[in-house]
Amino acid sequence: MDITGFLKAHRLPETYADTAQKWFNPLAEQITTHYESAKRPFVVGINGCQGSGKSTLAAFLAAFFSSKQQLSVVTLSLDDFYLSKSDRNALAVKVHPLLATRGVPGTHNTDLALATLSRLKEYGTVSLPRFNKATDDPYPVTDWPVTNSPPDIILLEGWCLGVPPQSDAELRNPVNKLEAEEDPLGIWRRFVNTQLAGEYQTLFEQVNFWCMLKGPSFDHVYRWRCEQEHKLAASGVKDNSGVMSDEQVARFIQHYQRLTEYGFQTVPQRCECVFELDEHRQIINQHKA
Repeated sequence: MDITGFLKAHRLPETYADTAQKWFNPLAEQITTHYESAKRPFVVGINGCQGSGKSTLAAFLAAFFSSKQQLSVVTLSLDDFYLSKSDRNALAVKVHPLLATRGVPGTHNTDLALATLSRLKEYGTVSLPRFNKATDDPYPVTDWPVTNSPPDIILLEGWCLGVPPQSDAELRNPVNKLEAEEDPLGIWRRFVNTQLAGEYQTLFEQVNFWCMLKGPSFDHVYRWRCEQEHKLAASGVKDNSGVMSDEQVARFIQHYQRLTEYGFQTVPQRCECVFELDEHRQIINQHKA
């Protein structure tokens, strides 16, 4: 594959080529080995906290499989199945105000996600949902890319992908200021947990191979997430009303803290491959099943 073109297209430093050569090429070969003895399409799940680089890893793997092995690949993000602002606002009125903010289980259209995966397993053409974070709303259906199905490999990435629900005891105490002040009765986090225990687990069961980019701690998510917003703001999109300031990011990520930290504890157990990251998002270790 053209690694130089890939680095340029994704605004990556040249050091990413070394990372890919050392860690991601062998991962791609490992996935290929599993794929060859499996039914098509083969679903690869990539978990990682916000800003960990899971979208870039998915893009790299897609480029590798298509250029080096001539495999057809579809890339999906759990983020692309977020509910619209109007639907989330309806949830905010009906259930809890915190549901107006995208992110947690309960703010995705899981029916659409499951239907999309189901259609990708049949012959035909499939429209792939896409979400515009700059406007905080889905792109119009007419703008969704269309692919021929079934592909050889489906890459599915998401920050809460593979995370199991928590127990009632684990939900009892707030984990941060947001939960303590804005969800003192635990209504929001219990709703989120109930959603996670339902169709999200059905979605996760579709995954055939699990990979995780494991951040060092939740403390690093704030800086990484700010970098994402700065990159989005600099991308030149016409409507960037959904782009957040650093102060907004600080509050925003508190919605994610509970399940991100729980994911650090639980997701590695189901993974075939876990990459441990340092504070600079450099891989410092790898664990294989």
